Amino acid sequence: MKDLKHIYELETLLQEANNVLVQQAKDRGEIAIGSTCSLIPEPLLNLPGCFSVRLRAPRTGSIEMGTYYMTGIMCEACRAILERAIEGGYQFLDCMLTPDSCAQMNRCVENIEHLDLCGREGFFVTYADVPMKSDETALRHYVRQMRQYVLDPLEKRFSIDTSEQALQKAVSLHNRISRLLMDIGDFRREENPRITGYEFAVLCLVSYCCPKEPLLPILEETLAELQNRRPDQRPGFRAKVVLAGSEIDDPQLIHMIEEAGALVVADRFCLGSFPGREEIDLRDGEDPLVGICRHYMEGGQCPRFMNTEKIRERHAYMDRLARHFHADGIIYQQIKFCDYWGYERAYASRVMREEYGYPVLSIDRPYAVSNAGQLRTRVQAFVESMEIKKLKKQ
Repeated sequence: MKDLKHIYELETLLQEANNVLVQQAKDRGEIAIGSTCSLIPEPLLNLPGCFSVRLRAPRTGSIEMGTYYMTGIMCEACRAILERAIEGGYQFLDCMLTPDSCAQMNRCVENIEHLDLCGREGFFVTYADVPMKSDETALRHYVRQMRQYVLDPLEKRFSIDTSEQALQKAVSLHNRISRLLMDIGDFRREENPRITGYEFAVLCLVSYCCPKEPLLPILEETLAELQNRRPDQRPGFRAKVVLAGSEIDDPQLIHMIEEAGALVVADRFCLGSFPGREEIDLRDGEDPLVGICRHYMEGGQCPRFMNTEKIRERHAYMDRLARHFHADGIIYQQIKFCDYWGYERAYASRVMREEYGYPVLSIDRPYAVSNAGQLRTRVQAFVESMEIKKLKKQ
């Protein structure tokens, strides 16, 4: 297929945390907020006058200094982010508003704060407690935490408007971006999709790492372009898969999976579109902050939610995605030493295989996968196993 018009431009944006769109927003006087987890709702970080940047460490090499401060048995993503902070990669941030969700990421952020690695005048960090269950008591606590550790600091430190009208405007922007990405991603349902998983991952990931307003015309133009795009007559894949698990902040992993023959048709991972790019439906008469928190709590699919109902909900959610996108199998992946996804990957892989009947590949991977030849071999073997299973059914 012919390359998408904006794909190179977007790939370039992903090469640096402080990319061109971030720099332009800073030049306009907007506040850059470092984000480490989706449990701090994105609309709260994208109120008028500020924007969120999901922390990542593109083009990671050595993580020796990150390992020195965090030890070698901590999540590689957390060590890589700390390494990038030590290198000075996040000096543009005005603050970091983080959830007390993952002990390893908390330690990473604490090191960034303690070592004063973001040296802008007035830089600060907050830590908000977020729920591990999904019920009304948890929702009330969630709302209080978001008010105390996100909205109040933004209003007091930077004079950001946190009114109901401002929250509604931020939700509207979030929904416009989400609607465009979901419409683009829906082309992956086709028998021979006109967009690859890698291309979609680039589009989606940029929406987490850049100010959102400048992305709207790019996504609108890409959607119009795809409506007239024709896929290659001979499909370039041998099987379709849902990719699930811990955060994927480098689309090269998906590129490698697709080169091995498995087209990624649905992305159920941190920084993917499910559930991160599902629209927020605010109820009439309800405080927008309550509605936003309700959406992230009730719709959240993070393994940090440990109540039985949520665990079962995650399995059913995966089944719906696989059926909706006509997937042949599921790949569960986890960054090395990620506690939450380590447990989820082991348990969910068995459940989806034995109770739902899907072929499942379960992998423990390094943060940077550019040279992961063994991983490529495993994906190739998984694709072959799905092909054999299809032949046996015929």
